[in-house]
Amino acid sequence: MTERDLKDEHRLERIRERLSARGGESALGDTVLGGVDGIITTFAVVAGTTGGRLPTIVIIVLGLANLIADAFSMAVSNYLGTRSRQQEVERARRDEAWQIEKYPEGEQREIREIFARKGFDEATLDRIVAVITSNRELWTDTMLREELNLSGVSARPLRAATATFIAFVGFGCVPLLPFLAPGFQQDALFATSATLSGVAFLLLGIWKGYVLNRSPLRSALQTLIIGGIAAVLAYSVGALLYRTVGVSGM
Repeated sequence: MTERDLKDEHRLERIRERLSARGGESALGDTVLGGVDGIITTFAVVAGTTGGRLPTIVIIVLGLANLIADAFSMAVSNYLGTRSRQQEVERARRDEAWQIEKYPEGEQREIREIFARKGFDEATLDRIVAVITSNRELWTDTMLREELNLSGVSARPLRAATATFIAFVGFGCVPLLPFLAPGFQQDALFATSATLSGVAFLLLGIWKGYVLNRSPLRSALQTLIIGGIAAVLAYSVGALLYRTVGVSGM
């Protein structure tokens, strides 16, 4: 962001626009989580079945089945986890509202102590307490944020689940794409799958780095290393089973 952009973002109109917009957690975390896990899960199936020397059609069927089932499972889990955080905030809000209703003097003392710890003098504290406690909604929101470190707008279960599912399926299908092309040796298909998966990991990491204003290279290498470790483990297990148990003869 340039200095000119910075000044533009701090015009009164832009400030009011940002403050009026609904805040909350970005979908970036859910997207990255779904994308990385999608690639790892599907490529683990590809690596394991290739290491076990299973037919290409088995790789495709198992890969697609795992892709959809795991994407759904992960999306539901993310929804339930995010919804639980949202319900925690709702329960805390009801509890704080009840305390304010039943014992306002004690809650006023808590507001005073919260802002006293921020360094305000007595005269300023009197004004702060008077302003905040004059509005029940503001009072409750302040207690949630300052006392309990909770935000009422941070959790969005449906968006979290949707972002996770789409990213999981979108990135998770990458390792399977080469196996949809007939007429090639399985080793060549696996090599292509590994290459595409590595590229997908790198692109996902680069994108995350740019969005978070972190080193794109470092972020890309982190995701690539994580995916590479999972792939090596899956391939090793498949190869070990093939050599010791004789998967092809089962």
